[in-house]
Amino acid sequence: MTSDSTNVKGSISRTGQVSGMTLGGTAAWSYGLQAILQVLGIMGTLLVLLMTSGAGLEGPNLILLVLVLLLAVTVGAPLTTGNQPGIREILAEWLMFLAVVVTVIFSTGFAQFFSPSLLLRWAVAAPLVLVVTRRWAFRLSARAMSSKLLRRRALIVGAGDLGLEVARRIEGNPSLGLELVGFCEDRALERLPESNRNRIIGTMAGAAAVVKQNAVDVVYITISAALQPRNLKIVNDLQDTTASIYFVPDVVLLDLIQPRIDLIDGLPVLAACETPFQGMAGVAKRSFDIVFSLLILVLISPILLIVAVAVRIDSSGPILFLQRRYGLDGQEILVYKFRSMRVTEDGPVVRQASRNDDRITAVGRILRRTSLDELPQFLNVLQGRMSIVGPRPHAVAHNEQYRGLVQGYMIRHKVKPGITGWAQVNGSRGETSSVDLMARRVELDLEYLRRWSLRLDVVIVLRTIFLVFRDPSAF
Repeated sequence: MTSDSTNVKGSISRTGQVSGMTLGGTAAWSYGLQAILQVLGIMGTLLVLLMTSGAGLEGPNLILLVLVLLLAVTVGAPLTTGNQPGIREILAEWLMFLAVVVTVIFSTGFAQFFSPSLLLRWAVAAPLVLVVTRRWAFRLSARAMSSKLLRRRALIVGAGDLGLEVARRIEGNPSLGLELVGFCEDRALERLPESNRNRIIGTMAGAAAVVKQNAVDVVYITISAALQPRNLKIVNDLQDTTASIYFVPDVVLLDLIQPRIDLIDGLPVLAACETPFQGMAGVAKRSFDIVFSLLILVLISPILLIVAVAVRIDSSGPILFLQRRYGLDGQEILVYKFRSMRVTEDGPVVRQASRNDDRITAVGRILRRTSLDELPQFLNVLQGRMSIVGPRPHAVAHNEQYRGLVQGYMIRHKVKPGITGWAQVNGSRGETSSVDLMARRVELDLEYLRRWSLRLDVVIVLRTIFLVFRDPSAF
């Protein structure tokens, strides 16, 4: 658990996408413009290629155009919102979308009707167009929102730590289109930071009057929800103005995982712990898993055969080791590995492998050092039990051992376990011989859940490839 001050900043930052879109700042303008240009870029590039190649818009090509349009509208929306989209993020999102298109084309049998060269040119040209148009859309939105014409005047009710953090973010990001006029606070000035004493322009009870006198457009209420009667009085008074009113959740003591605002029959609720793979994000990730796994299995099929023969010759026992582990939502799954030990433990007590472990076979030592023993897990990915990237699954016995010792341990099971993960590419691989080592791994797993993006998955895959033959923690 991080410090309180860190949690304040992190929580506001992670909820910034939701509030930014609600406020109509750069996030909303930019996302809407990016979404429109993304569809136009995808469709426009394909249309230009069809027309210039002489293929025309008849028969299969018209079907392809309609299919791509439907997919672009339904699953092709940008997944990055609040910040300027990076080139790698855009390319990662494009690869995910392309994977969906290719999967649909081949699964429906339409692949035989389309020109491979046309699809290849589209696969190369479209992302170049998207990089230019989406980054231009963000910059245009940021420039428009930072202009005085579109800027909105903001008032913060409460000059505590949360209110000061909101002020810091407003003033640190002109593209939000907000101009802070000051604070309303009841505490004595000597109890406030000296740098903010001259920014108190009214009391909490007088917030409505301050709004009218200063032509305030939006009000952020940052006082504790425990002070409900006071909050109701402030809101009732502010409703005599035309200012927009927002509550900033007091989540200082919460370590939020994918926070978002949802509605239950009109009742707003704040998600404190949620999976990042809902809606289109889940569709994109699953599509990537299927396409990538099929491609890898085809490429490594000779390696799988060689390893299987080597395991059989090296020692007696099964080629594959099937072990019960926890998967999505803590459900037990069977995970496949090439057998690298003389034992196949899967009981209530499982001793972790250690360096120079005499249970490891000669071939098994090579397999574990190069991670070749994990290759059968691509079959688990196709089954839907695992993902390419995610927290590594632990034996059921180890889950039961550590879930009561490490705070937030089971939260890592809000997503499917992965063949590789953020913890593994950051040095937390191999034996966890102490609670501290396991806590560090869980901390990195939860960081992955908070930070997830398509770009991060691609980065983890690339870093895994580079680490395969030079990871000192592998044995």
